[in-house]
Amino acid sequence: MANGFFNVPVPINEPVKGYAPNSPERTELLKTLKELKQQERDIPMHIGGQEVRTGNTQRISPPHDHQHTLGYFHDGAAEHVQQAIDAALAARPQWAELPWEQRAAIFLKAADLLAGPYRARINAATMLGQSKNCFQAEIDAACELIDFFRFNVHFMQELYRQQPQSQPGMWNRLEHRPLEGFVFALTPFNFTSIAANLPSSAAMMGNVVVWKPANTQIYSAQVLMELFKEAGVPDGVINLVYVDGPTAGEVIFNHPDFAGIHFTGSTGVFQNIWKTIGQNIHKYKSYPRIVGETGGKDFIVAHHTAHAKAVAVGISRGAFEYQGQKCSAASRVYLPSNLADEILGYVKEDLKSFKMGDVEDFSNFINAVIDERSFDKLAKYIDGAKADPNAEIVAGGNYDKSKGYFIEPTVIVTKDPKYVTMCEELFGPVVTVHVYDADKFEETLELVDTTSPYALTGAVFAQDRYAIDLASKKLVQAAGNFYINDKPTGAVVGQQPFGGARASGTNDKAGSILNLLRWVSPRAIKETFVPVTDYRYPFLGAAPAEDLNKDKGL
Repeated sequence: MANGFFNVPVPINEPVKGYAPNSPERTELLKTLKELKQQERDIPMHIGGQEVRTGNTQRISPPHDHQHTLGYFHDGAAEHVQQAIDAALAARPQWAELPWEQRAAIFLKAADLLAGPYRARINAATMLGQSKNCFQAEIDAACELIDFFRFNVHFMQELYRQQPQSQPGMWNRLEHRPLEGFVFALTPFNFTSIAANLPSSAAMMGNVVVWKPANTQIYSAQVLMELFKEAGVPDGVINLVYVDGPTAGEVIFNHPDFAGIHFTGSTGVFQNIWKTIGQNIHKYKSYPRIVGETGGKDFIVAHHTAHAKAVAVGISRGAFEYQGQKCSAASRVYLPSNLADEILGYVKEDLKSFKMGDVEDFSNFINAVIDERSFDKLAKYIDGAKADPNAEIVAGGNYDKSKGYFIEPTVIVTKDPKYVTMCEELFGPVVTVHVYDADKFEETLELVDTTSPYALTGAVFAQDRYAIDLASKKLVQAAGNFYINDKPTGAVVGQQPFGGARASGTNDKAGSILNLLRWVSPRAIKETFVPVTDYRYPFLGAAPAEDLNKDKGL
């Protein structure tokens, strides 16, 4: 029985290790990479604490070396989704009743395990399975996930601490119950931290979860399940299944105990999910929570007073880190005519210095895109730009998938502000630039706001404070995360709560208390210490006769 008001450790953002030559972390990571590459892992599903193998296996290979085999995962079917739901619901009563500080301790332990003995493993698995360089893996799979665990525990405490006022004679209380049923976590390939946060944030609030990762993230998802188990997440609280989307959806979205979805992925998939939930709304015990982040067509717009070098670095980093496979990556850029040549010159210099190749060579800034499907789509856009008179490729434009799925970082310049690559999400190392008349900044802001249906991230570069203020106002609905004189990527948990609106999602801000609010159902409790024993209110009392006569003037 808990007899105290507990304060969790104050969260501090996990320091990013540098991986400099001869550093201990670099030595350990290289060793772990070598060890993992020498293994072929047999990767089961995890349902109710049991490892489930179907014998129907699919091969996993590094995107940068598709001839190498990292292992095989066991593909599931509808029956396994049902088993995962049953296991989750069986675990729910005990997990929901567990005191919050016990749940907090589990995820604080997970953070410390990740910061210590699991750090090299999760980074190496992310590098190999998702083709991230060591720095991109470090800021994602290690640091951001550690921050999610620690800050979410802090936000959970803050949420529970907020209580209503009480008047004399009564005590008002507010409790935050887990949702009634199970939560479905549908997670992407590009961030290991997001893949872990979507199921764990819901679980932390007392919910039980069925988790389906992207097939291209299963290699590191397996390490995450090992982490959850060692941290003490009970069997059945988080269940990991490998099935295709339609199979999972057919079972989950028809189940009466479906209570919510935590999603990161494409806009089209999310809209279909929303539609399906709406069509099935009469089947559910409650209205499911629908939380999703769905991508973007993120922008950089520079004013004529901007620092050219700062804009160029914003493009080089914002567009090309992790091969542009970030929901927040800059993919459309608006440059003023007075600075465009200078900025593009700096960008070209940066691109010439980029090295591209295997993740085990730490001098490589660029690695492979995630799979052949992505490669083929990007190659098609690049070929289209080469053949279109409205577009000019001024840097990059080459690609090769003979060994890995390598797309050279590419800069397209177009005279048409509505050119296809200015409008459609590409999700790769391709950025499109439109040069505008330096005197037409305000008109360009209107263009930025109306070109894309997305509204995830965006950046303005300017030294003129009036221009910054104008951009902030004109683009108020264009980005859920808005950056001033910085690249539009790199949101940090506890500092820049992340999420966008419009076609970019529900803007429930991962890494903040706002997101945790979505995974609880409040109950208000009023206790009266001395109940009244007469229904009559004072106004019903009879007035004395003399008062009545006096009122009549008698």
